[in-house]
Amino acid sequence: MAHDFKRFPELTNSQMQMYYFQSPHRQILESFPARVIKVSDGDTIRVETNFRDFDFPIRLNGIDAPEMKSGGLESKNWLTSKILGKNIYVVVDFFNRVGKFGRLIGRVIYGGLDMSEESLNNRQSVVFGSDELAWD
Repeated sequence: MAHDFKRFPELTNSQMQMYYFQSPHRQILESFPARVIKVSDGDTIRVETNFRDFDFPIRLNGIDAPEMKSGGLESKNWLTSKILGKNIYVVVDFFNRVGKFGRLIGRVIYGGLDMSEESLNNRQSVVFGSDELAWD
C-alpha cells in the first residue's frame, strides 16, 4: 500500500518507519520559519517555506475555531488580519506533529505572540477538545 504524498505530505510518527525513505520531500521534524499565504479558517493556515517547493497547511496547536459553515467567518477574518502575508515561526512538537487530517500541527508565533493564545484571549476559538462554545 503506497502513501499519497501529494494529498498528505506529512507522515505521522507511526508512518515514519514505513514511508520515510519514500517521501519525495523533507519531513518536518523541527520548528521553522514560514510565510502565511492563506488563512483557511480560524485554526488552519497555508504557508510557504524555503525548503519545500509547494505550500502546505498548518493546524494551530491547542485551539478549535468554529467551522466556516457554523459561523467561522469572524474567526477567520480575525486571524487573516493578524498574519496573512506575514513571516511567522512555526514551533513543532515532535510528539504531536500531525493531526488526523494529515495537517502539520504547530504553535504559530508572530511578533513574539502565540496566535493560539491570542485567538483564545480574543474569544475567536476555544481550547481544543473543550465543550465550551466561545462563539455562542
